[in-house]
Amino acid sequence: MRKTIKTIIPASIFKIYHFLLALTGALIYCFPSRQIKVIAVTGTKGKSTSIELIARILEAAGYQVAVISSIKFKMADREWPNVLKMTMPGRFTIQRFLRQAVKKGCQYCILETTSEGIVQYRHKFINCDVVAFTNLEPEHIERHGSFDNYRRAKLKIFQENKTTHIINLDDQSSRYFLAVPAQTKIGFSLLPDEKQKTLRGEPGLSSLKQIVRAQEYQETNNGLHLRVADTDFNLKLRGRFNAYNVLLALSLALSQDIDLTIAQSALEKIESIDGRLEMIIEKPFKVVVDYAHTPGSLKQVYQTLRENYPEDSLVCLLGSCGGGRDKWKRPAMGGVAAQHCHWIILTNEDPYDEDPGQIIADIKQGIQKSNFPDDCLKVIVDRRQAIRTALSIAQENNIIIATGKGSEPWMCLAGGKKIPWQEKEIFWSEFKKISPKD
Repeated sequence: MRKTIKTIIPASIFKIYHFLLALTGALIYCFPSRQIKVIAVTGTKGKSTSIELIARILEAAGYQVAVISSIKFKMADREWPNVLKMTMPGRFTIQRFLRQAVKKGCQYCILETTSEGIVQYRHKFINCDVVAFTNLEPEHIERHGSFDNYRRAKLKIFQENKTTHIINLDDQSSRYFLAVPAQTKIGFSLLPDEKQKTLRGEPGLSSLKQIVRAQEYQETNNGLHLRVADTDFNLKLRGRFNAYNVLLALSLALSQDIDLTIAQSALEKIESIDGRLEMIIEKPFKVVVDYAHTPGSLKQVYQTLRENYPEDSLVCLLGSCGGGRDKWKRPAMGGVAAQHCHWIILTNEDPYDEDPGQIIADIKQGIQKSNFPDDCLKVIVDRRQAIRTALSIAQENNIIIATGKGSEPWMCLAGGKKIPWQEKEIFWSEFKKISPKD
């Protein structure tokens, strides 16, 4: 029915509808973003983690903080999981949340900003004091029509909020974000200046107030070591992608005149981020859950684990492809898994109205093209059963990595049905059935 309506009614009518909803929400709640500093974080990957890091830094600096992310809602000392299955809520929900945050005495709200939310004007009438860009890779292409349209959607929030822009200079799309005028621009980079060739001569580069660069960077057995502006950060987070998330958070700290020693104290206390490369079982083998749902993020997760564990150690539970969207990436994700995993267990994730078997078959095509051994590939549609199988396969030197769900609270099925799903709890429940009792 929804498709039929969209076919009949011109797209311009939907734009007016979404715009009027945004305006109405702002009017009802009296434009609350004028009374609180709003930090919008956008990009393909790393948004939720960056937001969590920023929140910890701001709190350590003595501020009351509100958060809207795909992981959770937070308002000062109260937080609760985001069970909406919607990263960026509707216009009324956001405006009401901002008004409540103001009443609660919050000085900052950090908002995870999606391309779909921007297209539907959920960001309208929200004054953003800071807009930050993590990275960009193909995602939601079928929804936007092309990668260029996807990037244009992300750019809109920069074009409409020209106060402070924070930009990942190492991303290939950074030149587009640098070109947008702003009162203050801060870039961050993990690369030495001499290796950052792609931006040489870009007009926007000269307009940067500051580049937050890692003078030293090293992945250790315990996590990450970075040295930024003569301050050492020894973190428990893993992976190069998390180093970028840290640099974004430090750029934000500096933009708000927060001393890096405060940021150091806050970040070094973090053990892990919920559902993001999170180790939930350590003995006799390891189990990690992660939200990775693009070929690029999947590759980064696998590479990070391969750098710390034996080559034949990864038991990969893969189902990171929701139904009805981005079908192009399914074989690509299968190919990534084939390059890095010793065992692959293909399973269900969020099929919506699509046949789970077809989604799995699409992923399997990419695995088979890579000549992955058949005896190390299993197809188990039931995700709980797939978890049970992964646990039974794993040996002492193995690490099970389950991707796609992370900390999500639901599995979405046909006809709008949702069933409760807590990946970590299910792993623990099944693990207790096979682990010896003390």
